Amino acid sequence: MSETAVANSPVATEEKGTQMQTVSALDAGETERMGTEIVAALKTVYDPEIPADIYELGLIYKVDIKDDRGVDIDMTLTTPNCPAAEELPTMVENAVASVAGVGIVKVNIVWEPTWTPDRMTDEARLVLNMW
Repeated sequence: MSETAVANSPVATEEKGTQMQTVSALDAGETERMGTEIVAALKTVYDPEIPADIYELGLIYKVDIKDDRGVDIDMTLTTPNCPAAEELPTMVENAVASVAGVGIVKVNIVWEPTWTPDRMTDEARLVLNMW
């Protein structure tokens, strides 16, 4: 085998770090449906002290739907001393787990980037009268 043939083989391409195409085990329609329903579920979770849902407050940083239908969520709280710190992650986990087809849900509390009111949607600002 010549050196050129080896350099163009899939193994050589992967070793050089060139861009590889990945394919999800879930079809695009199913991923979109789950994503839409997960956001709807997140919008049912309210911080007990704030009359706006956690999604509109901008507390959800990332939702990752995995090939095995598991869902990893990175979220933050308005402050590290939030009185709802213990209950909110469980509320999020239960809400997302109720979506049809969702597997194991893992909620990670993250502190970077720090939450600020500018992460809120206009809907949350309207509810909280923060214009």
